[in-house]
Amino acid sequence: MEVVSTIAELRARLSHQSAIAFVPTMGNLHEGHLELIRRARGLGDCVVASIFVNPLQFGPNEDFDRYPRTLENDSAKLQGLADVVFAPSVSEVYPEQQKVYVELPAIADELEGASRPGHFRGMATVVLKLFNMVQPQVVLFGKKDYQQLHIIRQMVAQLNLPVNIVGINTVRAADGLALSSRNQYLSQLERNEAVFLYQMLKEMRQALLQGEQDVEGLRLQAIDRLSGRGWSVDYVDVRNRSDFLPLGKAGSDLTQRDWVVLAAARLGNTRLLDNVEI
Repeated sequence: MEVVSTIAELRARLSHQSAIAFVPTMGNLHEGHLELIRRARGLGDCVVASIFVNPLQFGPNEDFDRYPRTLENDSAKLQGLADVVFAPSVSEVYPEQQKVYVELPAIADELEGASRPGHFRGMATVVLKLFNMVQPQVVLFGKKDYQQLHIIRQMVAQLNLPVNIVGINTVRAADGLALSSRNQYLSQLERNEAVFLYQMLKEMRQALLQGEQDVEGLRLQAIDRLSGRGWSVDYVDVRNRSDFLPLGKAGSDLTQRDWVVLAAARLGNTRLLDNVEI
């Protein structure tokens, strides 16, 4: 495994590779990231992982400065899994002030986009830059960031990028909590409570599968339940998986059962998000 930090080194290392499978990460790797990289091995001859904490997707009051940076430990975890680790500096990715961005559809301003203005613009811009640097044939993303996955798929399709996007199911702890680098911010009491988010999403899924049609009532009940347990809720929603329209809006069909239930909420200072597919 090679660790490279410049675009020139990366391109030289990959110049003769014809089947690159790529996993972009922000580092501080956990089992969810490692599962993506294991799955990548079966989809390409050369597996590349990037480790880059992207400033463009953090808001002014978010955790960019304190986001864990653990390159040495991450590199050790990737031994035997990745062929190349691309770990550029901010100045390597943004040698000058970024003035050209990816313009995204309206969905980028909803849910995560409403809670974190500018997040998806910064995310899509760095993802496109990384695609241009790595030039992969296959890229793997986790489904925990479900809206991100939807937006990336739209970007790839509408910009005619020669990339196959593969979504991988969320990896969870034994009690069901979705693995996330931010879980380490939780106190022990918060960690014990955190699994309730997934439990509630599963209950919503079960109600919908049993024929519940009052989606708005389910949504509001979930918000009340979370709030009553001390969570600060950003959103709970049910969307079509194909076009991300809310259920009940034009184009959605309550008989298709091709949905995703999503939520984001804070426990103390830690923001958690999760989803379940139907």
